[in-house]
Amino acid sequence: MVISTEPRILALDFDGVICDGLLEYFQTTKLTYIQVWTEHSLDFLDNFSHSFYRLRSVIETGWEMPILLRALVLGFDQNQMQDDWSNLCQKIIKLDNLNKQTLITKLDEVRDNWINSDLESWLKLHRFYPGVIEKIGKVTSSSTLLYIVTTKEGRFVQQLLGKEGVELPKKNILGKEIRQQKHEILRELILKNSQCSSQLWFVEDLLKTLCKVQEQSDLKKVKLFLANWGFNTSKNHNLAKSNSGIHVLSLEQFNDNYLSWLS
Repeated sequence: MVISTEPRILALDFDGVICDGLLEYFQTTKLTYIQVWTEHSLDFLDNFSHSFYRLRSVIETGWEMPILLRALVLGFDQNQMQDDWSNLCQKIIKLDNLNKQTLITKLDEVRDNWINSDLESWLKLHRFYPGVIEKIGKVTSSSTLLYIVTTKEGRFVQQLLGKEGVELPKKNILGKEIRQQKHEILRELILKNSQCSSQLWFVEDLLKTLCKVQEQSDLKKVKLFLANWGFNTSKNHNLAKSNSGIHVLSLEQFNDNYLSWLS
């Protein structure tokens, strides 16, 4: 059987694959934190920025970010955070009598208020991984169809890419507003473009999302790649390496030709 060495459709996650939003994550987390725990100032919380950046990869969903900062403030062991974040997160939720939905709402409100009052300063806190914009430029000028599949709002993705000179059509950016899980979006892309599932390659930094795609009987031939430069851990890398259906991809490979992605 001949294996295709380039995709007909390339679907990329945004945060953790194309864009590094760590600076924005921390600033939004701080502003949320002082609404939940009022005993600390923003200046005091700045002391934990580097530890937060280093440990952000243990988090699977954004609402956990204030809890991660809380764990740092309370002095929990950082190795424990690295190795057993899920249990530690639940421990802090119980310790401080927190409500997940309240945290989600507060985090969203902080971000929305910031975007509505000063969009430019919010956009400036986003950086792009080295070489990725150039790679996207090569893809968009090739026969491969490029789509961004993200939980970020599409309009912000379009603005951030536009600042880098990448003009991707709105229909090619499938964001939070689509209100569909990523595997559902991938399925529609295959059908819409009349392609075989093996012709779609998907790059994502969340292992759980890739595994969800694998669970779909009609998507088993989609080529899946875990971006190891994104928000994931060495534990995720090892789990992915033991999964024959997932390729662990480095940034160097991503910026190289497609053949290197499969090596």
